[in-house]
Amino acid sequence: MEAINDVHVFEPGLVVVDIAAADDDTAFTFHTALAAGWATTSGERTTHDPGQPGVWLRGYLNLRQPLSPPDSFHGPG
Repeated sequence: MEAINDVHVFEPGLVVVDIAAADDDTAFTFHTALAAGWATTSGERTTHDPGQPGVWLRGYLNLRQPLSPPDSFHGPG
């Protein structure tokens, strides 16, 4: 994974999330669950380290901008 850029965490409420999952579908499903509650970048592509299991997906969240009231988010399922 690339180094975290200072602009992505320059003030409180900004978060870099690295998702490790068994496959692309799982990584994107989790990213979608995060995006349901907060402003986030789109998950464009996963990365895979040759010889290692699973995939990685990086996302950037802004916790200062909730998209829905906190009690309305119950996660996937």
